[in-house]
Amino acid sequence: MDLGLKDKVIIVTGGAKGIGEGIAKVLGAEGAIVAIIGRSEADNNIAVAAIEAAGGKAFQVVAELADPVAATNAVDAVAAVHGRIDGVVNNAGVNDGVGLENGTYEGFVASLHKNVIHYYLIVQKALPYLKLSQGSIVNITSKVADTGQGGTSAYAASNGARNALTREWAVELLKYGIRVNALVVAECYTPLYARWIESLPNPQEKLDEITSKIPLGNRMTTATEIANTVAFLLSEASSHTTGQLVYVDGGYVHLDRALANA
Repeated sequence: MDLGLKDKVIIVTGGAKGIGEGIAKVLGAEGAIVAIIGRSEADNNIAVAAIEAAGGKAFQVVAELADPVAATNAVDAVAAVHGRIDGVVNNAGVNDGVGLENGTYEGFVASLHKNVIHYYLIVQKALPYLKLSQGSIVNITSKVADTGQGGTSAYAASNGARNALTREWAVELLKYGIRVNALVVAECYTPLYARWIESLPNPQEKLDEITSKIPLGNRMTTATEIANTVAFLLSEASSHTTGQLVYVDGGYVHLDRALANA
C-alpha cells in the first residue's frame, strides 16, 4: 500500500532493534528516508544496511538518549542531512524494573530519562521542522500505564506520561496541522522480550500462559503489525486522526480475558 511517505524524513528512536527495527523497516519499504537514532553505532549500521538492501533509504545518528544534550544534538544531526524532518516516532525505552519497594530516587529519575524525558526533548527540538512540514508524531507506549505490572513504577509512570503528552501535544499543535498519536503495545515478542522469558524458571510455560490470555489468536503481536499501524498514523491516510491512543494488542487490554479460551 502506498501511504505517500516517499522521501519523507522520519526519525525513529531506538530504531535498530525490536519494535523500532520493525517500524524502521516498514517505513523504509514505504519509501521514507528513515533516520535511526540509537546508542550503538554497530546496531544502527546493521539496521540501515538491512533497509538499504531492501531498496530503501536510511541513515543513522549515534546518541545515548538518556543524556538530554545527546538527545537534542541528535535531532540537529538528522536535520543537517536533509534539511527537513517530516515525522517523529518516539520508541526508545526499556522496562527496567525500578519499583516502589526496591527502587531509589536516583534509579527512578534515571528511568524517567531513559523512558520519557527524551520523548519531550526530541519533539521539542524537531518542532520547527515539523511546523514547516506539517509532520506527524507517533509515541510508542505500553499497556503497563493502563494495567500496572508490579515492580516497575518508573516504567509505568513514564508510559502514563507518554499517553498524557500525546493528548497534550495534539491540542497544542493543532494550530500547526501537526497530528500526534500514540500506539500502545501489550505483548510483542522481541529479542528483549525473549531474553526476559528465557530468564524465568519455566520459560515455555510462562510464554504459553501469556499467549493464552491474548484474545485474538492466542498469540503475541508482531513488530510488523505494530509498524504497519505506525506507518498509517504517520501518513495522510490518517489525516483526520489526532490525540488517539491506538491499541495494537490482539484485544489484550480491553477485551474480556475469558474470550481467549472461549
